Amino acid sequence: MKLLTQTLRNRFEQIGRQYESPDPIVVCKFFDPTGSWTWYATEFDGDDTFFGYVVGFAKELGYFSLRELSEVKGRFGLGIERDLHFDECKLSEIPEYHR
Repeated sequence: MKLLTQTLRNRFEQIGRQYESPDPIVVCKFFDPTGSWTWYATEFDGDDTFFGYVVGFAKELGYFSLRELSEVKGRFGLGIERDLHFDECKLSEIPEYHR
């Protein structure tokens, strides 16, 4: 699966940096199909680095790498996937999915 399409790249570029926004837009969601980690991307630098909400050992805002997401192989040899059914939403809506 292609984690980052040209359409998503264009959307990140259109939205730009959201660091001053009190409630940024989450553009896409990545997840480990054999684990509990989830990454909600609000920004992309156009090269390799995302910023967003990460749900793993803790729930926190932080940076994550497209290259690293692409290289992960979990159980059964499965890699990280992009949620094809995820619709953009405000960051404030995300925590309710992980209660």
